[in-house]
Amino acid sequence: MNVSVRCLRFLPNQLWHSGRCFNVTRSVSFESSISLRNLYPTSSLTIKTPSPTEIPQRDGQRFNGYIPIEQLKITATRSSGPGGQHANKVSTKVDVRFHIDDAKWLDDDLRQKIKTVCKTRITSDGYLFVTSDRTRSKQLNIANCLEKLREMIWKAEGPEVKELSDEDKALQMKRLEAANRERLMKKKRRSADKQHRSKADFD
Repeated sequence: MNVSVRCLRFLPNQLWHSGRCFNVTRSVSFESSISLRNLYPTSSLTIKTPSPTEIPQRDGQRFNGYIPIEQLKITATRSSGPGGQHANKVSTKVDVRFHIDDAKWLDDDLRQKIKTVCKTRITSDGYLFVTSDRTRSKQLNIANCLEKLREMIWKAEGPEVKELSDEDKALQMKRLEAANRERLMKKKRRSADKQHRSKADFD
């Protein structure tokens, strides 16, 4: 049986074939057995950022790792290096920064310590910044920047390094000099052994 199709076009809920209209009520859909809806049937599948009170805080820790992303300035540019056509078309390199004085989610003392510890990462107008082009994904690079910010803030929050007294400095210098003398003596002994072996080979 030969069927000649002259005209075929699709419209919402209608199928036109050879000048005749047919109502289409059948809908076809497919969902994988490993889709998120099937794997997590009780989840709403919505992304939610926890509030500061929902994050557990360690004893004696002022910063619990919460960074309000809405208070960050995030810019994306094209990443350098290999990556094919994807790297030439998509902006995946990420710059994340925030103004330290306006960061009310950090207490005053911690903000001052950040200015001291992370001064090489602070712009002239007071922005603490980090960048990442670790991956070819913008979202993953943002996550990497947030992790860098957390590490920098935790480092600034750490215990202050006490300056050594004059007695401690003198003792440290004596130990260093003694270690240098011992190193030079071992070096001379090794040199003498090599010379002795070379002379024995020629005898």
